[in-house]
Amino acid sequence: MSYLLTTLTKKREVDSIIRDTIDKVLVLRFGKASDAKCLQLDDILAKSAREVSKFCTIALVDTEAEEIQVYVKYFDITLVPSTIFFYNAHHMKMDSGTADHTKWIGEFHRKQDFIDVVEAIFRGAMKGKLIVSCPLPPERIPRFQLLFKDV
Repeated sequence: MSYLLTTLTKKREVDSIIRDTIDKVLVLRFGKASDAKCLQLDDILAKSAREVSKFCTIALVDTEAEEIQVYVKYFDITLVPSTIFFYNAHHMKMDSGTADHTKWIGEFHRKQDFIDVVEAIFRGAMKGKLIVSCPLPPERIPRFQLLFKDV
């Protein structure tokens, strides 16, 4: 299904989609085409794309591409898939009760969960907010133990 979505492999492609997506939420899925969890998420994103197309643009970012490493480091992408949201070139954050508000780590359980999250970000952005509360119940938010080596 991911072939239905644009895949970005160059820094300038990511720069321009962030800059040029105006009055819509931009969803960037950072991950690998070979990863099972990424493919699961891509399926949900592709199935949702038409329904959210009036207020959202979705693109996939290949974390294995050499030129993308600057973004992988900048957004501290250690787990894939990681989904990052923007509105009018502003990085939108979401408080989902996890330690990291800058990105959604993991996949969405179902299509409606993704749509609900994008709608919440869009509504918050329309009110001038840069951080919104996650509309999903806690049991549908992926949890990851962040492990620190040598601490």
